[in-house]
Amino acid sequence: MVGNVDADDVTQEVFVRLWRKVGQFRGDSAFGTWLYRLAVNWILGRRTVIGSYRSRFPGVDPAAMPITARRTTPELRMDLEAAMQLLPDGARNVFALHDIEGYTHEEIGALLNVTAGTSKSQLHRARMLLREFFS
Repeated sequence: MVGNVDADDVTQEVFVRLWRKVGQFRGDSAFGTWLYRLAVNWILGRRTVIGSYRSRFPGVDPAAMPITARRTTPELRMDLEAAMQLLPDGARNVFALHDIEGYTHEEIGALLNVTAGTSKSQLHRARMLLREFFS
């Protein structure tokens, strides 16, 4: 589904997700079936992300694209940390889990015992407050 080049990375990511989500396995199906769906869902999501990059930046390999165009400097890192401390607890937690750690809204909801919609609204709130801080 992803090709030989990315197969090792995808396999590792699937097993990391397995480790995080094994507690959600209810036993309604065989473990292998559940693991297969976990892997397929993650791979399809990854392909969607790559497809959107390719549509936005035709002819550019998504793996070769820089994560950020701006250089990370100690001053910028300190400004972000200071700005994050000003956020309300819920917004700060969701921002850190989603934008820094890479968790999905569903995973954040399970971790913080909130709904995915609450996670999305807290992330939006955090981003708007950070935008005000940096403007």
